Amino acid sequence: MQTLAIISRKGGTGKSTLAIHLAVEAEKHGHTTAIIDLDPQGSVIKWSDTRENESPVVISAHAIRLPQILHKAEQSGVTLAILDTSPRTEDTALDAARAADLVVIPCRPARFDLQAIGATVDIANIAKVESRIIFNAVPARSSMIDPAKRAVEVYKGSPCAPTMIGHRVAFSHATVDGQTAQEFDPKSKASLEIAALYRYLSKELEGK
Repeated sequence: MQTLAIISRKGGTGKSTLAIHLAVEAEKHGHTTAIIDLDPQGSVIKWSDTRENESPVVISAHAIRLPQILHKAEQSGVTLAILDTSPRTEDTALDAARAADLVVIPCRPARFDLQAIGATVDIANIAKVESRIIFNAVPARSSMIDPAKRAVEVYKGSPCAPTMIGHRVAFSHATVDGQTAQEFDPKSKASLEIAALYRYLSKELEGK
């Protein structure tokens, strides 16, 4: 079983949105996925409660039981676990990073988000796990993206993903009804961007 942790020490970066979209995309490619919701806000759990489809499985958990939960998930046939974390609890983020094969760091191309990346990269480094920075909710024709890419070049061990996720209304429209952008509008730019991000992360996870 592979484990992907989505971590950011800043709120509002789109961790939960990425978690559910990547989980559904993974299932399209043959994975049996589970999302472990470690955020007390329970955004993924609330999304799951409104969802008609029974998959992906969503498990609300406390980080202290994460090893046992992941073991049970693997025993039940889960092939990809995605950990959604809280920005407020450093211990939870560290536990998630230690359990992961790869850490995803979502970041909006904005000043405060960029300033917060260092703390998240530190967590991945302490856990001795590779991490990748994903620019998320990127506005159309944003003038910030090139400066943002240059700003994160200082994190040599945490390269920036070649694909970005735009600020798309399909994400908010879909999640209201317990769906994802791929299900709501398979041909949307949001759907195509998630597919591209999933392909990239799949390659990064190979062999881990």
